[in-house]
Amino acid sequence: MIKKILVTAFTIVNLFGVSQFESSQTCKVCHPIIYEEHFGSQHSKASIYKDPVHKAIWDKHPAKAKAKAKYKCAKCHTPNDKKIITALKGDGSALPEKNKAQLEGVSCASCHNIKNVEHHAKANKNIITPSKKKLFAARASERNNADKSYKTKSSWFGMVNEKSGSPFHDIDFTNDNFYNGNVCTGCHSHKQNNHHFDICNMDLDKNKNSEKENCITCHMPKVQGSFSTLTNSATHRYHGFTGSIHKPDMLSKYVDLKLKKTSNGFDIIITNNANHDLLLHPLRVGELQVNIKRDSKTISLTPVKFTRVIGKDDKPSMPWVADMVVKDNQIKAKEARVVHFKEKLLSGDSVEIKLGHHIVNPKAAKKLGLDSHKNLTKFTLFKKENVDIK
Repeated sequence: MIKKILVTAFTIVNLFGVSQFESSQTCKVCHPIIYEEHFGSQHSKASIYKDPVHKAIWDKHPAKAKAKAKYKCAKCHTPNDKKIITALKGDGSALPEKNKAQLEGVSCASCHNIKNVEHHAKANKNIITPSKKKLFAARASERNNADKSYKTKSSWFGMVNEKSGSPFHDIDFTNDNFYNGNVCTGCHSHKQNNHHFDICNMDLDKNKNSEKENCITCHMPKVQGSFSTLTNSATHRYHGFTGSIHKPDMLSKYVDLKLKKTSNGFDIIITNNANHDLLLHPLRVGELQVNIKRDSKTISLTPVKFTRVIGKDDKPSMPWVADMVVKDNQIKAKEARVVHFKEKLLSGDSVEIKLGHHIVNPKAAKKLGLDSHKNLTKFTLFKKENVDIK
């Protein structure tokens, strides 16, 4: 018995010795559905030990070879790792080690502890609340409640007990950043390299978040299931974080595909209703595939690709070298992109329109040593429409 207690105590000390926040395993007790969603998300797999793309880029980064190498990616990719976050503030090296905090990637608490976001030219910065026992969350009915604590209320002569709040932490529902999606912009707004060049940028100065339409409403849609075992709610915000890698089909409602016949062929109109480019990551490649089914034959037209290629001297390069955009035909926010095909359509034809993407540009995957990861370079379907020609 004593041995078990000592082992448990050592485990707790070991975990909190490397963790800046409470482990997501603790959150699982009251939020099992949300935990399972998060566990399968890219947030949970953000470290170099779980994300092969991130690891491949870090392995080639010149910062890794320096005498006092610093893994600055930790601020967003593994903010739960107290050891490396502390080391980044010092003069020595700060490199990731395979510990529990690293393997958690972006934990539950590392997001729900964000008090505010500081805006900077190179990259934004998350401001973490000093209170570790009060988390931020959003709930319209509690919008003015800054200090919700755990309470139980008995009714029907003690036969029915109503519980509210959490026995593990208090909750602040007044933080606007959790309603307008700005909580996400500490890591997902923009990233500038040492050449003052934007590797990626959501252009939020123009495409602003609002409480009606923002990162959360799109990438964390409401789905069936209670957010907590202590409260019987019909829905909760999806914590699997939909995107190009995880459940892209859940985002397909923000894109429309239409066909229009012309005098010399036909047009496919792709309307991007999102408030940012259809694909933001510089490694992503969008692709439009069109097949015409005529009688018993299928005519596959040449696919059209959508990319934003960054580089130097008019050639593609690694992000830390890039100082220019070599090519950019990504579909912009609120844009209706017209793609023309010269093939003449006949009555009775059926046109299959498929819009999808490659998580990693196959050409870049080869340079990064990722060409064996077929799931990263394959065509992933985003949206499909079939149009019958009369």
